[in-house]
Amino acid sequence: MLISQDWVTRILGAKNPGWSVSAADMDSGFVRVGFETEGYAAVPESTGPLVIGQVVEIEELTQFKKPIRYCQVNVGQANGTGELQGIICGARNFRLNDYVVVALPGSELPGGFKIAARETYDHISNGMMCSGAELGLGAQANGIIVLGDEVADKVGEDARPIIGLHDTDFDVNITPDRGYALSARGLSREIASAFDLEFADIAQDPSAAGIDTSAVPEAQGSLIDVTVAPETKAQRFGLRKVSGIDPQARTPFWLERELMLCGQRSVNLPTDITNYVMLLLGAPMHAFDANVIQGNLVVRNAAEGEKFETLDHVKRELSAEDVVICDDNGIQSLAGVMGGTTSEISAETTDVVFESAIWDPITVARTSRRHKLSSESSRRFERGVDPAIVEVALDTACALLQQLAGGTIEKGRTLIGDVAKREPIALRTAKASEYAGVDYSRETVISRLEEVGCTVADEGEQLQVTPATWRTDIAMDVDLVEEILRLEGLEDIPAVLPTPAGGRGLTPAQKRRRAIGHGLAYAGYAEVLPAPFVANNTFDVWCLDKDDARRRTVEVQNPLEADKAILSTTLLPNMLEAVARNVARGRSDLAL
Repeated sequence: MLISQDWVTRILGAKNPGWSVSAADMDSGFVRVGFETEGYAAVPESTGPLVIGQVVEIEELTQFKKPIRYCQVNVGQANGTGELQGIICGARNFRLNDYVVVALPGSELPGGFKIAARETYDHISNGMMCSGAELGLGAQANGIIVLGDEVADKVGEDARPIIGLHDTDFDVNITPDRGYALSARGLSREIASAFDLEFADIAQDPSAAGIDTSAVPEAQGSLIDVTVAPETKAQRFGLRKVSGIDPQARTPFWLERELMLCGQRSVNLPTDITNYVMLLLGAPMHAFDANVIQGNLVVRNAAEGEKFETLDHVKRELSAEDVVICDDNGIQSLAGVMGGTTSEISAETTDVVFESAIWDPITVARTSRRHKLSSESSRRFERGVDPAIVEVALDTACALLQQLAGGTIEKGRTLIGDVAKREPIALRTAKASEYAGVDYSRETVISRLEEVGCTVADEGEQLQVTPATWRTDIAMDVDLVEEILRLEGLEDIPAVLPTPAGGRGLTPAQKRRRAIGHGLAYAGYAEVLPAPFVANNTFDVWCLDKDDARRRTVEVQNPLEADKAILSTTLLPNMLEAVARNVARGRSDLAL
């Protein structure tokens, strides 16, 4: 997962004011708690005058093949004269009086791109209005950077500290069993453990991530009637609605910046919020245009061969194993993987329904592979998502949308399914010490387990440990031991060769087996290791009765060879095949 160092530092700074480390130290911190990184890279430097500007005039140049704008931009005294800068720009995402980032002549952007006054489209362009991609914030960009009114008094000032160009992006390798770490919430917790910091769980205290959910009304009543078919194996399903938003509201740069550094591009405000909440909490979400949804919703398995167009504008033929969300008009979303074009957010959307659910990991994984459609959502559902995060994700998304686009958060909320109760795991306090050969005190064992979200009941020599809802990978006492060893430091476990206990030689069964093998070899037999699979028609060729016990075999779903797809119930077929192969090569005298 891609994540910026600044994001992690700000989250941890809620409980540890002023804390920061170098990029190399943070990289070591990830490794120390068991997370390898594919590397880290600072946001590329740009030199020369890179300043905040305000667009005060836009002239549309319509005589060219593509739409071009000639803009007059106020950059204050940054150009030495205070005069407006004439700049050519092809982007369409900015408006009159917007605040933008301007690279003036003499500056050099990442990649050695030098900015100079030049003639283009029959005008002299004195600089360039920059996108996030051009400044090295990420490969994904949707137009130029547009800043809010909070920079109104900073026109002409250096833009670097304002847009956060002094940052480092980490690529953390998340193993399949640790789905919780595909989020800022999970990775921040791990860094807190690596540096012994106090951690405020964002799911319990959103203010740690700078999000105020106090204006979200307490849920009262149902929003939309939803029927969830049992065969879908959906654990939970939730909906919440925001009405009357400004459809022209734009994604603020701070949110767009976080998306870019995580490898995603901005789409529109409601969609960007769902992606941001997913990256923040690890809870994939979907935003529906509420005015397109007709009637109630049904979560069901698709009909074999049913057609559906996903948001990537590909029409797909569905399988009966795929789970879909439908309204009276038909399918609206391929559950856990991708939404559909019918109810996607548009420039006219004023009412938004947010959906957050917990889907079956295996079902999502198979759907993703069946349609060759891997998404950020499916990656998380395949690894397991915290079932207790549904309500938090809905409230966080609603709070952000109201804060950024106005509107009213409806009191009604649809919430189906309960958080499954985790059963406590019995753990002897000495077990971690026995496994590692390192003496861990009772206090250390308990504190480390609580650090990973477990609830610990101390019952003397044995602890009753209840794992957190978001640790779907913890199921046995050895999983708890692994957590203790990991957080205490695997490098502190000594590498000592064990001293083998004195043996008594071979067992009688081993001696008997070896004697038989030697006897057969001395008699001229060669030992063979038959393959476990046999030809599909073997027992038909043998003319075995239909009720013959040897026919009660197992068919392999993904055989190495299509014509050998059943497990053998006798050694004879492959033995005879070996004989035939030898005879065909002139070896007529053989014994197997």
